[in-house]
Amino acid sequence: MRTTASYDLFPDARSERALARARWLAREGRMQDAQSAYDERLATKPEIKACWAEYFELLRTSGRGEEALQLADRARAVFGETGFSYTLRGAALTELGRYPEALAELERAVEVDPDLALVWHELGYAAWKLGDRNRALLALDRAFALEPHTDTLKLRGQVLREAGRYQAAEVAFEGAAQAAEHAEQRADAEREIATTRRYGVYAPRRPDDLSAAERWFADTGSVVLASTPGPVAPSDETIVATFSEVAANAAWQFGQVILLGPEFPAANDLAYRLGAPLVTPAALDTAACPLVVALRPLPADRTWNGLAGKVTSAQIGLVFALEHPGDPGGTVTTDVVGVLTDGVERQCKRRERAPNPAQALTEVQSPGARLAGRRLRPN
Repeated sequence: MRTTASYDLFPDARSERALARARWLAREGRMQDAQSAYDERLATKPEIKACWAEYFELLRTSGRGEEALQLADRARAVFGETGFSYTLRGAALTELGRYPEALAELERAVEVDPDLALVWHELGYAAWKLGDRNRALLALDRAFALEPHTDTLKLRGQVLREAGRYQAAEVAFEGAAQAAEHAEQRADAEREIATTRRYGVYAPRRPDDLSAAERWFADTGSVVLASTPGPVAPSDETIVATFSEVAANAAWQFGQVILLGPEFPAANDLAYRLGAPLVTPAALDTAACPLVVALRPLPADRTWNGLAGKVTSAQIGLVFALEHPGDPGGTVTTDVVGVLTDGVERQCKRRERAPNPAQALTEVQSPGARLAGRRLRPN
C-alpha cells in the first residue's frame, strides 16, 4: 500500500548495484538474510538513503513496527533533523497506531523539506488512518504533484473507496495501473479496480455500511450463502440445502463431487441433491465440472490447493467450503462459502446467520465474482 522505498530518493547506479543482494533476498522471502544484508550495507555506506528506505519497508511489511521505529532513530543519528529522517519516524509511528505522534513528526518533515513527495504521501496515509479523509486527499494530491507515483494513486483510490466514492476511486486505480513500472504493481492496481467495482454494486452505501458478508464479497469475489443476521448459526444441512437451491437457480450442473478434509454427513446429501457421484481427489476430471467441497478451507493442504488451482486455471467447476474464517489472513481460494466464522482452526464458531439465497444468486452472477467466466456444467 505504501512503498516508502519506491520514491525517488537518490537514483544512483552504484547504490543500486550495492543493494542488489539485499533486494534479491527480500524477494525470495529470506527476511533475516535480507535484514543482515541491509545492516552490512549500512555499516559501510550509511549515506545511501535508498538502503534505509528499503530496509524500513522490509520491516514495515513484515509487521515489525517497533524495529522500524528503531531503524528510523538510527537514520536520524546519521542524517540529523532532516525531512527524510522525520518521515521514516512518522511512518513507523503510523504503523504502531500512534497516529497523533505520527502526524506531528510528519508535520516537522513538511516544515524541513516541503518538496519531498514521500513526506506528503506518508502524511496522507497517517491522516487517512486517523479518519481525516479530506486532509489525506489534499496531502496525496501534493505528493503526486511533486512526484507522480503509482503508490500515491493507489492510496488515493483506497481513501476514495472508503468514502464510498467508487467511480473516483476506480479512476485513481486505473491511473495507478497506467503509471505502474513493474508487472506486480500493475496486477495489484488491477485487483484494486476489480475490488472497487464489486463495492460499487452496493452503491450508494459506503464500505462501513455493508454487512460482513457483503464486504467479504467485495474484498474477495467469494460469495457467502448465510449472510442475513439470524437467531442461530446454520447447520451443515441448511448450508447444503441453500447451495443446492442457488445451484438450481443458476443452472449449475456438476459431474462429480470431491470431498476433502474431515468427512461430514451432509456431504452425501449434497451429492444426492446435485445428482453427482461423490469421488476421491484422484478421480478429478475437470471436463466433468467438479465441485470441490470441504467443511472448511485447507490452506496448508497440497491436495486442496492443487485442486483449487486446477479448477481455477481450467475455468470449470467450483470450490465450496461450508465455513470460512471471517478474517482469512491469506489468499482466498474458495468460490462459495456457507457461513463465515470467528476464531481459527477447530476453535472457530459459526456466526449466527440465516441463508439468503436471493442475494447469493445475485452475487454469483455478478461480473466481479470469482466465478465470472467460469463454466459450471460438464463439457
